[in-house]
Amino acid sequence: MSRSAKITRKTTETDIELELNLDGIGEAQPDTGIGFLDHMLSLFAKHGAFDLTVKANGDLDVDQHHTVEDVGICLGRAFREALGEKSGIRRYGHFTLPMEETLATSAADFGGRAFFVFEAEFPTSKIGEFDSELVADFWQAFSANALCNLHLIVHYGRNSHHMAECIFKAAAKSLRMAVEADPRVTDVPSTKGTL
Repeated sequence: MSRSAKITRKTTETDIELELNLDGIGEAQPDTGIGFLDHMLSLFAKHGAFDLTVKANGDLDVDQHHTVEDVGICLGRAFREALGEKSGIRRYGHFTLPMEETLATSAADFGGRAFFVFEAEFPTSKIGEFDSELVADFWQAFSANALCNLHLIVHYGRNSHHMAECIFKAAAKSLRMAVEADPRVTDVPSTKGTL
């Protein structure tokens, strides 16, 4: 059974089409108009082994916030839709990832309740033309719409680009682990019987 989703979101601020295959090979075609976000989405897909296509037109004449947040919303919705009833998944995933001087941990639970914790202090307010604070905004939007409990922690780091990249890679690895099939579990991984 295909675990995929296609999400369309159109507002006065953004127009987004996003396609996701949880059981892909890491192919990405991001086109958001924001170079750094495209870079993060590409490496997220690669390290999560997700196939991801994103076409976003946003009000970049205002700033990048609406586009970044709304892509996060669409990605979260795509995960939620693709997972369906969540039968047979591992549910939990965690990964601590090193990238040069930076170390980051991501821990995720697709338990059906959204909660987001973000602990990272970027040394610069910008990564090129990208606002560093948008990294947290992207993942908060993802968590809220995926109904995912997500904790992202940068233990230490010096370079803002490395820190953001480390977060996206760690998140990809933990989410991949959480959505993978558990061969020992055939029903919903909860004593409640539903997630």
